[in-house]
Amino acid sequence: MAFASKKEKINKESASGPGRQGRYGKLEKREERAGWSFVAIWVVGMLAFTLIPMIQSFYYMWFKIKARNGLQFTFVGTSNFTQIWIEDPDFIQGIVGYVWQTLLQVPIIVVFALIIAIMLNGKIRARGLFRLIFFLPVIIVSGPVMNMLVSEGAASIPALNTQAVVSAFDTFLPYAIAEQLGTLFGNMIMTLWYSGVQILIFLSALQKIDPGLYEAAKIDGGSGWECFWKITLPTIKPMILINAVYTVIFLSSNEQNELINLIKTSMFSATAERGYGYASAMAWIYSILVTVIVLIFFGLLGSKKDVYDRMVKKRRRLAKKEERLAKKIARRSVRNKKKIERQRRSRKYRTYDGSGEG
Repeated sequence: MAFASKKEKINKESASGPGRQGRYGKLEKREERAGWSFVAIWVVGMLAFTLIPMIQSFYYMWFKIKARNGLQFTFVGTSNFTQIWIEDPDFIQGIVGYVWQTLLQVPIIVVFALIIAIMLNGKIRARGLFRLIFFLPVIIVSGPVMNMLVSEGAASIPALNTQAVVSAFDTFLPYAIAEQLGTLFGNMIMTLWYSGVQILIFLSALQKIDPGLYEAAKIDGGSGWECFWKITLPTIKPMILINAVYTVIFLSSNEQNELINLIKTSMFSATAERGYGYASAMAWIYSILVTVIVLIFFGLLGSKKDVYDRMVKKRRRLAKKEERLAKKIARRSVRNKKKIERQRRSRKYRTYDGSGEG
């Protein structure tokens, strides 16, 4: 048994070969260097423009800061958080509205982006023009342009009676949910403007699906609906999670978000109760809330392990178990052999034919 396990180990080593392992090592190092070169700019920007301000705001939130002849710090501990939750109803209402709007808008944006991406992936004329049309709002409608369009009423449908929508949903839903649905319908155009990047991500994922899978499914009698549920959706499931997380982050950092504007107003407030420390505490509460929402979507849409992957890991565990058992048997055989040798030298052994001394 020991000889067989040693022979199998030698065969594995000869199959891989030192030269082949060296080539794979060089390839992995080259790919690693290429990956770091791509993300180096982001890493530098993250360290310089995100991590340092985060540490600074974490320090500020424990103080009352007054901008008089420079910044004057007064340590207050958790007083900023207590003041936010007890004395600031606008922030609490903003959090509630943000949570409802995010939980409602994210599925609508992702589903709309998926439908448009499937349509744009089909064989239609002027496909590139339609892709440009759907992505154009991402470039144009941003920052001050978006604020101007919203102030002019371009983000809503003029003929839509929002109050009628709220009344219709209020008959079978709580008023808080019905009100958020009415707001969502009122800003439907702006919601659809937010789906340009998601459409491109879905489109890139759809173009990587092997057309042979659809041909094989159609030969077996599969309909388009079955192909979508059995081929398209499982293949692009990781992209659904990416789009959901991207949408949450985009809606959370958008200039149309009331909480962002409230934090900015509190930061530059001239009152003694607010300021940089108060706004930093609000920002950290808001960031924790955004993180929780992202984790919720990750838990709902996170890709479970594939059946094949589970079988491979199970097979690897069994192989390791068999290898440990083989080593154990080999060690036991070596010990028994040494024991028999000692008994043979001392002539204290007995064989099957009765020879030897008992």
